[in-house]
Amino acid sequence: MPLFIEEYFGHRQHVGWRYTICISVIGFASWNLNHYINGFSAYHVGGNSAKTLYFLIFSISAAVLGVTSKLAGGYSLRTWRKDSLSTATAASLVAWAVTALAFGLVCKEINIGGSRGWRLKVLERLVIVLTFTQFLYLSVINAGFYNSRYGPN
Repeated sequence: MPLFIEEYFGHRQHVGWRYTICISVIGFASWNLNHYINGFSAYHVGGNSAKTLYFLIFSISAAVLGVTSKLAGGYSLRTWRKDSLSTATAASLVAWAVTALAFGLVCKEINIGGSRGWRLKVLERLVIVLTFTQFLYLSVINAGFYNSRYGPN
């Protein structure tokens, strides 16, 4: 195991926190989307605006792709070869791109304001944290891909 992963970034702990955040985003976004579709106005999901629907769809997609990139990264860590690292890099790049789209929709939701429930506000904060942790994960994976000191030979 290279020195870079354990000492500089604490890769195993970082991946565990990112996995937990992704599962939390899936849970909160699924609950909000379910109540948005059913039209329960008592829960104050965020009104009947299209921005909320797109935000919920992109946040679920970002979290599912984040879990998928975590699984690809775990396989890469297990096999420790260049080809598995390129798979993990591609998966994390796609996951970060969708997470960045969800982050943009979070910024739009916060900018417009309005009546939003606490679950939607928690989901917004989780997506913001997920965006930065996904970017950190992408940076770590790319460091291992482009420099043999930090990744497989």
